[in-house]
Amino acid sequence: MDWQAIFLSLRLATLTTGLLLVAGAPLAYWLAFSPRRWKFAVEAVVALPLVLPPTVLGFYVLVAIGPHSPIGALYQKLSGGTLPFSFGGLLVGSLLYSLPFTVQPVAAAFAGVDRRLIEAGRCLGASPWKIFIRVVAPLSRGGIATGAILTFAHTVGEFGVVLMVGGNIAGSTRTVSISIYDQVEALDYAAAWHTSLLLAGFSFVVLVLAYSMGRRGGSLWPAI
Repeated sequence: MDWQAIFLSLRLATLTTGLLLVAGAPLAYWLAFSPRRWKFAVEAVVALPLVLPPTVLGFYVLVAIGPHSPIGALYQKLSGGTLPFSFGGLLVGSLLYSLPFTVQPVAAAFAGVDRRLIEAGRCLGASPWKIFIRVVAPLSRGGIATGAILTFAHTVGEFGVVLMVGGNIAGSTRTVSISIYDQVEALDYAAAWHTSLLLAGFSFVVLVLAYSMGRRGGSLWPAI
């Protein structure tokens, strides 16, 4: 069992989930409540990683964060390192690839909040931030939890994007999915079997939790 790769995947999933909850909640709120007719275009962009081949997304991310790109050049100037084939690059790719798994269930939960409660808060003089904290967020906790669970699990199981962006560097970019691939290539089927069984069990538990949260928070799955 490649515990180093497992712990690296857990670290990547934890950071990805935390950052997407912070950055994705405002986007989900806008998608749920904005009256803009063209917001469907933003929804399509958010959902794009669901249908885009991981290698295609990984290639574009690799080009976008490369040392010859503005983002890559700025990062290299500030840190002295490069994003491609580093843990930082993996994090960027994971944030983009897992974005819909956070935003869609959270936006669906926000949209399911009774608008009369929001209007009541406005009539009582509450600020938008207080309404979000006191009304929207508590009533959407099932969707928020579902988004966090799905994002974490999806990041743990990533393969195409992380391989394109991070390569296969032990202790730095080798995730558990890449480790399984290496074990199969080395004909070490026993190790691959044990690691795959661990991930299969983890995936089952995640789905049970996600469905449970979806039942408590309303019908969230159609939006995923």
